Amino acid sequence: MESVSKQFLQTKSKLFTREWTPGVAALKDISIDFPEFSFVSVLGPSGCGKTTLLRIVAGLLPASSGAVFIDDQPVTGPRPDSGMVFQYIGLFPWRTVEENVFFSREMQLHRPLTAGEKEAARRFVPLVGLSGFEQSFPHQLSGGMQQRVGIARALAVEPDVLLMDEPFGALDAQTRLILQDELIRICGTYKATVIFITHDIEEAIYLSDQIVVMSKRPGEIKFVVDVKLPKPRYEHDVRSSPEFLQLRSTIWNALREEIQEATR
Repeated sequence: MESVSKQFLQTKSKLFTREWTPGVAALKDISIDFPEFSFVSVLGPSGCGKTTLLRIVAGLLPASSGAVFIDDQPVTGPRPDSGMVFQYIGLFPWRTVEENVFFSREMQLHRPLTAGEKEAARRFVPLVGLSGFEQSFPHQLSGGMQQRVGIARALAVEPDVLLMDEPFGALDAQTRLILQDELIRICGTYKATVIFITHDIEEAIYLSDQIVVMSKRPGEIKFVVDVKLPKPRYEHDVRSSPEFLQLRSTIWNALREEIQEATR
């Protein structure tokens, strides 16, 4: 992968869009840099524009003002070098695990894969812990395993930016904790800049190098906090550390103000 600039992903000021409901501004005055190879979580009240922001960065939605730059290049549509993990994983039920993983690379190249390209994409199956399930179909997998397929599918395009929209939101608590550790391991093996949307404060702290806290709609950046807990997090009892608890309290107090204002 070619080297990228230090300030890897930039959203310029006055970035906002109107989504679904005419006349409703989802985002306002967003301006932020995401450093290369960082893991950044975005937190905010429901409806504050987190997913809208992610889709603009992905090139899936146009901004009504402003611009997004990745490695100094403007994002004007879907990028072949960005990987997306959606909240609804959307696997093809008639395709096996490895065939679902191949799909993103097929779309990137706009053609069927060669044998060598299939072999290159196939290596992401063991990376997400699914060795032995290559020929299984989605209905034969648990929800957590399906999410792993979705992550492998996004990685198969060898992205420089990995965008994740609440990928663990529908999972039970135990599976969610396991996949958080797996995601840390995967990101330690495969280097990419990750932008992760979540409503879970503890999940954001556990996974992230940096957390962006947003206001109620129209979403603005309330503050950005760096997470300096030791890594890899699964080798340390970080969830019970004073630093973790203090960070959780600070973020929750800020979010609670926004949620209360939004419901008045």
